[in-house]
Amino acid sequence: MSPWWQSAVIYQVYVRSFADTDGDGVGDLGGVRSRLPYLRELGVDGVWLTPFYRSPMRDGGYDITDHRDVDPMFGTLADFDALLADAHALGLRLIVDLVPNHTSDTHPWFSSPHRRRRYIFRPGRGDGPPNDWESVFGGPAWSKDPHSDDWYLHLFDASQPDLDWDDPAVRQEYAAVLRFWLDRGVDGVRIDVAHGLVKAPGLPDAGHAGQDHRGGILPYFDQDDVHEVYRDWRKILDSYPGDRIGIAEAWAPTADRLANYTRPDELHQAFNFPFLLSPWQAGAVRAVIDQTLRTNPAPTWVLSNHDVQRHVTRLGSLERARGATLLMLALPGSAYLYQGEELGLPEVLDLPDDTRQDPTWRRSQGRDPGRDGCRVPLPWTGEPPAFGFSASAATWLPMPPDWWQLSVQAQQTPDSTLTMYRRALHIRRRMTGPLHWQDAPDGVLAFTRSALTCTTNVTDHGVDVVPPGTLLLASTALDTARSTGAVSLPPGATAWWH
Repeated sequence: MSPWWQSAVIYQVYVRSFADTDGDGVGDLGGVRSRLPYLRELGVDGVWLTPFYRSPMRDGGYDITDHRDVDPMFGTLADFDALLADAHALGLRLIVDLVPNHTSDTHPWFSSPHRRRRYIFRPGRGDGPPNDWESVFGGPAWSKDPHSDDWYLHLFDASQPDLDWDDPAVRQEYAAVLRFWLDRGVDGVRIDVAHGLVKAPGLPDAGHAGQDHRGGILPYFDQDDVHEVYRDWRKILDSYPGDRIGIAEAWAPTADRLANYTRPDELHQAFNFPFLLSPWQAGAVRAVIDQTLRTNPAPTWVLSNHDVQRHVTRLGSLERARGATLLMLALPGSAYLYQGEELGLPEVLDLPDDTRQDPTWRRSQGRDPGRDGCRVPLPWTGEPPAFGFSASAATWLPMPPDWWQLSVQAQQTPDSTLTMYRRALHIRRRMTGPLHWQDAPDGVLAFTRSALTCTTNVTDHGVDVVPPGTLLLASTALDTARSTGAVSLPPGATAWWH
C-alpha cells in the first residue's frame, strides 16, 4: 500500500482568517478545532496550519520569536494539543509550518552576544550595502545594523534577518524545533523558503538575474549545499512512526533542480509552482503536467495559496477556476487546497489602503498590492457582522459585504462550488493508476486514469466532444442536445467520465 501522502488532499488553513472563537476579529486555534468536522465532511485527508507561533506579526506570523510556543493571539499549547487530538480522532493528519530561513528581529538571538554568528552580517561596499541583492518584498536585501557599521541580510522584510546556516548552533536549534513538534504528534512539516537557507560563498552580486529564480541559480537561492540540511531532517522524520513527512516550499530554475528536494533521502514533497503559474493554454498546461510527472514520482498540485492571487481571479472567471480544479484533482499525486477556494472566493482587490498589512505593500510604497487580498477571513454564514467568522465586526481584514452569498451556509445547494468540491473529493478517492493522454479536439486536454476519463476545454469557446463514458461530474452544465451524440464542453469546463 502506498504511503498516505502520495495521494492525499491537504487543506491549507491560514489561521488568522479561518475562524475566530474569542471575538477579537482574528482567527485562532480554537476556531480551527471547531471547524474540523467541516473539513472532514469536505473530504480532505489532512490540514496544514500556517504559523501560529509567537510573533510580532510584521509578516503574518512568518517573523517568529519563539518556534516552540503559541502566540496568545491564537491560543496556547494546550489549545494546539486539543486541536491535534481532535484532528486525529477524525482521521485527519496535521502539518505545521517551519520557518528556518529567518527569524523576527525581536527573536532573543538577534540581540544576543552570538548575533553576528547566527545571522549574516557584512561590511558595506563604499556607502552602500555589501552587494546588489534585492528583497523578495522589494528594495535592497540589506539594512544597516544600528549597533555597528555593518549591514545585515534580510531576503524578506527588514524585520526578518536571515539566519547563517554555517553556524552549527543554527542547525542544532532547528533540528530540535523539528523534534519538538514531531514529539507532540504532528504528521509533517511544511518548510518555508526551503531553497533559501544556504547562500553562495563570498555572497557575490546577483547581477542581471536580480530576483528572478527562473532565470538561473541565484547566489541566495537553491544552492547545492542546502540539501545537506534536508538529508539530516529526513533522518529525523524517518525516526518517528507513522510516515511523518517534510514538504518543501522551494523555487528552482528547472524542474530537475526542483526534483532534487524530493530525492529518496531528502524531503517527501515539493510544491509544484510551475503548475500554479502555467498560463491557461492547452499546450502549456500539458507541458507542465508532463514535466512534473517525468521528474517527480510523487507529484503535488496546487492552484492557490496564501502568497498568490486566488485562482478565480487569476484565471479570469469562476468557470475557469472550477474547470481547473477538476483537472487538478484528476491528476495522479497529492493536491493542496487553500481555504476558501471550495467556496469560489475571488481575490479582494479593493481593500482600503489603511487596512493592508502585507510588508510587500509597505516596502513598495503601495505600488504592489501585496497578498492581503487572498487572506480575507472566510464567510461561514449569512449572519452579520462577520458572516460567522467572528462575533466582532472589526475583523483583522475587512470582509466584502456581499460575501454572505459565498458563505458555507449559502452553498448547501446542488450546483454550488462547495458541492462540486465535496463530490469531486469523494470520487477522487476511487481514482487509481497512471495518466494516459487521449486524442482530443484542439484546445481540449483529455486523459484517462484507470476507469476515469477527464476532459478539459482550455479554450474560450464551446467544443464538441464524444462522451467517453457515463458522466460522473462536470464543472458546469453540459449541452447534450447534439444529433451527432457529441456533447458541447463549455469554455473552461472540465468533465469526469466513467
